[in-house]
Amino acid sequence: MSKFVYMFDQGGSDKKELLGGKGANLAEMTRIGLPVPFGFTLTTEACNSYYDAGESIPAEIEIQILESLQTLEEQTGKKLGDPSDPLLVSVRSGAVHSMPGMMDTVLNLGMNDETVKGVAHLTDNARFAYDSYRRFIQMFSDVVLDVDNFYFEQLLEEYREEKGYASDPEMSAEDWQEVIQGYKDIVKKHTKRKFPENPREQLFLSIRAVFDSWNNQRAVVYRRLQKIPGHLGTAVNIQSMVFGNMGNDSGTGVAFTRNPSTGEAKLYGEYLINAQGEDVVAGIRTPQPIATLQDEMPDVYQQFVETCNLLEAHYQDMQDIEFTVERGQLFILQTRTGKRTAQAAITIAVELAEENIISKTETLLRVDPDQLSQLLHHRIDDAYERKQLAKGLPASPGAATGQVVFDADEAEQLANDGKKVILVRPETTPDDIHGIVASQATITSRGGMTSHAAVVARGMGKACICGCEALSIDLKGKQFKVGDTIVNQGDQITIDGSTGDIMLGEIPMIEPQLSADFQQLLEWADEERKLGVRANADNPADAAKALEFGAGGIGLCRTEHMFMDARRIPIVQEMILAETYSEREKALAKLLPMQQEDFEGIFETMQGHPITIRLLDPPLHEFLPDKEELIVDVTKLQITDPDSKELKDKEELLRKVRLLDESNPMLGHRGCRLGMIYPEIYAMQARAIFYAISKVTEKGIHVNPEIMIPLVGHVNELKEMRQLVINTGERIQEETGAHYDYLVGTMIEVPRAALTADQIAQEADFFSFGTNDLTQTTFGYSRDDAEGKFLQTYMEHKVLPENPFASLDQDGVGKLVETGVKLGRNTKPGLKTGICGEHGGEKDSIQFCHETGLNYVSCSPYRIPLARLAAAQATIKQEQKQAVKELI
Repeated sequence: MSKFVYMFDQGGSDKKELLGGKGANLAEMTRIGLPVPFGFTLTTEACNSYYDAGESIPAEIEIQILESLQTLEEQTGKKLGDPSDPLLVSVRSGAVHSMPGMMDTVLNLGMNDETVKGVAHLTDNARFAYDSYRRFIQMFSDVVLDVDNFYFEQLLEEYREEKGYASDPEMSAEDWQEVIQGYKDIVKKHTKRKFPENPREQLFLSIRAVFDSWNNQRAVVYRRLQKIPGHLGTAVNIQSMVFGNMGNDSGTGVAFTRNPSTGEAKLYGEYLINAQGEDVVAGIRTPQPIATLQDEMPDVYQQFVETCNLLEAHYQDMQDIEFTVERGQLFILQTRTGKRTAQAAITIAVELAEENIISKTETLLRVDPDQLSQLLHHRIDDAYERKQLAKGLPASPGAATGQVVFDADEAEQLANDGKKVILVRPETTPDDIHGIVASQATITSRGGMTSHAAVVARGMGKACICGCEALSIDLKGKQFKVGDTIVNQGDQITIDGSTGDIMLGEIPMIEPQLSADFQQLLEWADEERKLGVRANADNPADAAKALEFGAGGIGLCRTEHMFMDARRIPIVQEMILAETYSEREKALAKLLPMQQEDFEGIFETMQGHPITIRLLDPPLHEFLPDKEELIVDVTKLQITDPDSKELKDKEELLRKVRLLDESNPMLGHRGCRLGMIYPEIYAMQARAIFYAISKVTEKGIHVNPEIMIPLVGHVNELKEMRQLVINTGERIQEETGAHYDYLVGTMIEVPRAALTADQIAQEADFFSFGTNDLTQTTFGYSRDDAEGKFLQTYMEHKVLPENPFASLDQDGVGKLVETGVKLGRNTKPGLKTGICGEHGGEKDSIQFCHETGLNYVSCSPYRIPLARLAAAQATIKQEQKQAVKELI
């Protein structure tokens, strides 16, 4: 028989895939002798068996649960349901990968009308016993019986108001008994059944509920966001309860062994006296900083500090620890690797390496490349005089501006419409995950630095302010007040998550500055990586930014972006609409000095780094007025001013636009096809490049150009366009007396080019894979239509594992890239190959590019640091795989 249940003393950190992260850590802490309350874990395999059995617990698993329960009763000396000495347990989820707050938990299980009396007698604290019982009814009903928490909170608030109480601790045992009866009435009204009193029934219903929560909406959204596989399942941890709400010598808290926002090596966290763990995490009460525990309970604090140091040393990483103090005794309920901001991740990893706790290669693997983009965004200009509206706890750094919104669903809707929003809530719950994802930042009026909102926001790199008690939030009225100031939904505010400041309106931002730790990490990455990293840049400013972020050159300079300038569009249109060669040449002569100036600026900025210049690529209609708008203008003029010159000009323009109209322009007259039909266009661009090289070379600056012909599908297209460029270059060299080297290559972006790469390589000095178009032409998807209409559904239904425009489709498009590289190098062994689609800045795609043997990836300037780190990780992972193979 398979083993589906493990006691805590039977596992360890090596069983994480089976016991989940929480279960493995509880077992490991038990193994090393920490004060962990006794318990047992149902494995992830038990969860998958539950789903395989049609969402029911198989009999063999039931038997193992009951056997383990008996062992737990022997360990604690208590029995589940025993009125004289009842065992109370928590039932918690525990996925393999940390999913904070996404799945369900039940505390105080085992409470009923009889056991509550036993707890009251044993603790000599009836108030504590009945408080624990009402908490259990509320949580169990919400999680297991699906009765909305709102009804219980509403009843409790009405009861407090009626009695004149300001907070829960003022409630007596008799008060809680009345509330409990009210809670039971709510359950009966909404479920048509009595609240279950049998503890074993409670246990099995709770286990089922936690298994079910693996597939609740928030968990599914979080898994998709974090790329956590859906087949893993969750473990379930059954743990004997310890109580932080037994009086002023009891409490509960959450702490990090280092600051999760900055990485500072200092204990960081919060606690509440006379409370249970959910009160801290849920943000219902605003807790105290962990440092003040030293004054309240000095012995407990010292023991906790020593435990934190032990756990960080054991796991060699920052730990996120949940603890409870019961009548002066410390218990550790959980430890896990702590969620952290990008800056904290870098600082912690670099410091651990400098302390010789981990190696440089381990340091590079510790930081998720996706996090680095968080550090490359703007922050509030220090020169701006801040007019602070309110101040809360700085829960997650970063600055953000947006419209105030009070509902997660509305936040998502507005963000989908292109609006920037800031979600404001009294506190967030895991059900708000989609709203936090959609928002620029989150603000809560309750909760602390370890509340749900703070932990989730830090993990996503979103700015967050918590516990801003100055905010009086009216969810129904969709507004909040601070003193006499009213802020309505839709009003603009700015927040600084690093300071906790909230300000009215939109505030100026400045460029980010990279920390010394960030620079150190990237230097170590450059020492490891084999893959070059270039930037997609079309102007000197972007080129300079790319160099600042460590680019080794430009992998894609899109010349059409130079034509989009408002001053140039009329000349470009004149060139496109020309009906004779001489008319077109006249317009091209005007564009030539402009293009030359563009290239000179980029060449001077790049100071000898390679620059891949793509000749004009898009269909010509993109430079022309919209046909439908023209028809409307012409129709209006025909009615209002039929004899005007404007009408005649617009009618002539409409005639020409219709002549150029294409049914499918992305597969039509664009790329090298333009150069084939209108060679004078590519000749002008080539002249501009060569004149710019001559001019910049005269200044003593080395230029390293690579001229790229786009959308080649047949070797003869490249052969003709290559000759055009070479002929132009020879003429300019003769005219200027300058001599320079350059390469002519092509962009592989249609399947035929990849499949005939051996032929195309005869005419190419390099290949650059344009994976945006290659994905479109391989799948037969129009990107704009696919992403807007069906791709999201495809991913939700697992038709596709990822958006193929965001992460390279390695099975299909990737095979064409591999084929293109292999065939191209069969013809020219030293052929330079790179990738310049958006995939060049995505970590999994970069891993693929490294393994495929490409020379470089090219991405937007702000993704350069990500690509440098991802390329280093790709090298390390491949070397690790090779080492394992050699051992086998």
